Amino acid sequence: MAQVNREQWLMKAVEHIVPIFERAGYAVPVVKVSVGFPSTGGKGRHLGQCWSSKAAEDGINQIFIAPHLHTPFDFLDTLVHELVHAVDNCESGHGEGFKRIALDVGLKGPMRSAGAGEWLKKDLLAIAEMLGEFPHGRLSLPVRTGQKAAKRPGAKCTKCGYEVVMLRKHLLLGPPICPKDMEGMEETGE
Repeated sequence: MAQVNREQWLMKAVEHIVPIFERAGYAVPVVKVSVGFPSTGGKGRHLGQCWSSKAAEDGINQIFIAPHLHTPFDFLDTLVHELVHAVDNCESGHGEGFKRIALDVGLKGPMRSAGAGEWLKKDLLAIAEMLGEFPHGRLSLPVRTGQKAAKRPGAKCTKCGYEVVMLRKHLLLGPPICPKDMEGMEETGE
């Protein structure tokens, strides 16, 4: 295969994957495939995302494959999952319609993360060998530490329960003035 970019490689992959869907009785619609972060952003766990043809001005399903995947097989496996969404035109989410198509084309596992079963894996490995290396420099995502951001300090009125987030240095000044007490101050002009 001549020098190609990522999108050309992925579109060529679609051509090789279409017969898998056809054998299962499904027609893959025209799609556009790119490498990019899903709408949830780069820090999410999503490996791919398919947008309905209804969302696209040109009426074509748009598929995005995350740039942090490793191998050609990883891209193909994710592409099959997203093509199932395209066949369903994103109507079923990961529900029954999606599940029926996914199982028929060889995906297995929990539907949200369904990946290639044994026979589909063999087919995808053969396609990966035909297509060659994926023309892409993998992006490394920031490592999650699992630590949540520290909660900002706050103060709470003991009379009415009013809460306010405060800077630590202001906590030394004491609790906030109760809004109910402020009403009285406004009337007396204090």
